[in-house]
Amino acid sequence: MGVWWGPVVRVLVLQAAWALGGGQVRYSVPEEARAGTVVGRLAQDLGLEAGEPEARRLRLVAQGRRASVEVSGASGALVVSSRLDREELCGKSAPCALRLEVLVERPLRVFHVELEVTDINDNAPLFPAARKNLSIAELSTMPGSRFPLEGASDADIGANAQLSYTLSPSEHFTLDVKSSDENRKSLFLVLTKSLDRETMPVHRLVLTASDGGWPSLSGTVELVISVLDANDNAPQFNQSVYKVQLPESAAEKTLVVRVNATDPDEGLNMDFSYSIISSVPIRKRDLFTIDPKTGEVRLTGALDFEDARLHELQIEARDKGTPPLSGHCSVELEVVDVNDNAPEVWVTSLSVPVAEDASVGTVVALLSVSDRDSGANGRVCCAVWPAGPFGLVATFAGSYSLVLREALDRERVSEYEVEVRAEDGGAPPLRASRGVRVPVSDVNDNAPAFAQAVYTVLARENNAAGAELARLWARDPDEAGNGHVSYSVAEGGVGGASAGGGWRSASSYVSVDAESGRLWALQPLDYEELQVLQFEVRAVDAGEPPLCGNATVQLFVVDENDNAPALLPPAGGGPGPGASGEAAWVPGAGPGAGAWWAWAAWGAPAGQVVAKIRAVDADSGYNAWLRYELWEPRGKGPFRVGLYSGEVSTARALEEADGPRQRLVIVVRDHGEPARSATATLSVSLVEGGEAALAAAGSSSGSGSGLRASSGAEGGASSSSRNVWLVVAICAVSSLFLLAVVLYGASRWAPRAAVLSGPGPATLVCASEVGSWSYSQRQSRSLCVADGAGKSDLMVFSPNFPPPPGAAAKEMQPEPPALLDTVSGPPFLASRPFPLPALPARPLGSRWWESGSAAGACEAMPNMKGQQQRVFGTPCIWYIGVFFMVLSLLGRVCESRIEP
Repeated sequence: MGVWWGPVVRVLVLQAAWALGGGQVRYSVPEEARAGTVVGRLAQDLGLEAGEPEARRLRLVAQGRRASVEVSGASGALVVSSRLDREELCGKSAPCALRLEVLVERPLRVFHVELEVTDINDNAPLFPAARKNLSIAELSTMPGSRFPLEGASDADIGANAQLSYTLSPSEHFTLDVKSSDENRKSLFLVLTKSLDRETMPVHRLVLTASDGGWPSLSGTVELVISVLDANDNAPQFNQSVYKVQLPESAAEKTLVVRVNATDPDEGLNMDFSYSIISSVPIRKRDLFTIDPKTGEVRLTGALDFEDARLHELQIEARDKGTPPLSGHCSVELEVVDVNDNAPEVWVTSLSVPVAEDASVGTVVALLSVSDRDSGANGRVCCAVWPAGPFGLVATFAGSYSLVLREALDRERVSEYEVEVRAEDGGAPPLRASRGVRVPVSDVNDNAPAFAQAVYTVLARENNAAGAELARLWARDPDEAGNGHVSYSVAEGGVGGASAGGGWRSASSYVSVDAESGRLWALQPLDYEELQVLQFEVRAVDAGEPPLCGNATVQLFVVDENDNAPALLPPAGGGPGPGASGEAAWVPGAGPGAGAWWAWAAWGAPAGQVVAKIRAVDADSGYNAWLRYELWEPRGKGPFRVGLYSGEVSTARALEEADGPRQRLVIVVRDHGEPARSATATLSVSLVEGGEAALAAAGSSSGSGSGLRASSGAEGGASSSSRNVWLVVAICAVSSLFLLAVVLYGASRWAPRAAVLSGPGPATLVCASEVGSWSYSQRQSRSLCVADGAGKSDLMVFSPNFPPPPGAAAKEMQPEPPALLDTVSGPPFLASRPFPLPALPARPLGSRWWESGSAAGACEAMPNMKGQQQRVFGTPCIWYIGVFFMVLSLLGRVCESRIEP
């Protein structure tokens, strides 16, 4: 046996080398090889280096049935794992080739191996029975008579199935063997010499069948021949071989063929019956039945082309003579294939999940498709449904690869249910399908996206620290970590005056929760400090690399009424009493706190502005819209306050009955909810007009801060105003000098007379849009300039001349006034008989005629009551004295009025 095995191995190696050169690995192994027998060096033949088979997981994929070979993991050799029986695997088919698929991973590749199982002579010829009984009539059976014998069968193929027959030596019988084709032989027992029952009633012969294998195997059957008397005609069939074709779909009881035999004998010797004496394949004998009388052969089961393509029946017609004689024929049934087998689809390898960034052409699965039918019925076409990102590529006969045809997007489709459909070429075609589930794995290819590019958030000021302001949300369609979004404040802030003069980042005001996107306030917000805060919020996913998206947040702080009105000091800024129209202020403990006081002259008409209360509110809008209300005294008092201007004016003409002092409590409220307020206490002293003006002038010079002009005027006069005052002062001095000279000359030529003139009626001249006014006597008039003009006040004086003779004093009309600059001082300074107050020395540019009223009200000029002026006569020294006195007064006034 060892001598025979060596050449076989060499032949197998040569065949394998030839197969590799042709593009397919082919091996050959004899059946019944021992387990562990090396079929071939598969790894070496596939071009794998040492160690690669195990590293790349070289393995064998079985298709449909259990394979009897396996791949050795260490060496990569193809070895026999279990008993190989060619007859069990392929039956009579030749050659017996097994198609194997070998997979190699990293990268995934498939190789097709064809393993041919060669036949060895392991099956001896086998007769249908161990004994065959024959009856031959004597005498009537002539020499040369032929008696068919049932031949043996051999499960092997090729030379191992080539049978030869020998008959044991006999002088009466010989064996005739005829070959109908290369696979079948007809055996006949030929009578060579007439039989003599009396000499030998029974002949026992041994028929031996030997195959062509090496060593040859054989099988025997014992022929027991009984010699009968005279029934010398056996039934004869009209043809020795009946050839029939039936489709494998033929139903049970279908008529296969009707055989016909005749017997020329008479009586019982011609009465015969039909029977099936043998069938090939032997295991299919019960598939047919014959009617003993009619010779009709019918099916008792279903034909199967894939199991047996050809059936051979031996039919015998045996008469009832003594001894009975028989005739024989054969029926050859060819089974015609029909499309009764649907294709079969197997998934031999599946590489899932598939990354959504996998390249086109990536192999997802390996498939095997087969159909047991033949011809067009066995030709299979495959397709993928639905038509999408996957396609099929034929790699070998019956093998396909499921590959990627298009780019994947997990956010659009996260999983595919692919159906591989197979259809054969039969009529009608049969179909089969195999579902393949292909999940798509995620990659980080989507950045977080906010629902809005800009978020507008409103937050009330004085909110609690930690209060939730808004909730931001960014969507990331990726999954797991690629879709997990975290939030942070990226950039932004506020600078300049809103941040206290420096830059403050947005992260010092707000914070965003990294997980939920909730926007929190880190500290209470103050509208007065911060109105608008703009910053960016960034959303970053946890992918690799991470992707991010931004959104702009505009945080608007909504004002709350959290600031009460604050009272402002007078425009002069210093303590002490102010001029008329501006309240004086004594500093208190807080902003705007303290006592306010002002003067008002008795007899002041209704509408005269006494003082102006100023207040501000740090809030905005309605919360900063202030209104002024007179809280005390209630009822009909002598004063009233402007609802929105804060000007305190007389509600009626002031009388001596109003007392020397009025205490006013003024409440300043805003329009917020709830409203906040501040209270100012104003003390108004009621004095005579001259005393009020003198007190105002004296206190202004003593306190270090003068009266401010109306709200439209600035702290000092412009350069053009200074030039006008200088010109007016010079003209006034020159006019007085000339007047003195003229009066002196007139006194020389006219009689001396003392003219007493009384005061004329008072005249009110208003020039302000807001009701400012000035008050003058008969002999003096005051001109007030509106706020917008930005000019200093001008005073117009008229000298008192005696009325024409015969005219009443009350009917006297003033002469055209002479234009004098107010730097000459208030009019009462020139008309009152008491000495002039000493004016303190002030540097040039100091201001004392300033009005604190924001509305630009004109100041109340004193009303000269009951004053009389005497025009003295001719002494020249008197005129010179008056001239120098007036000149000195004008110099001081100009020095204190004109700014540098």
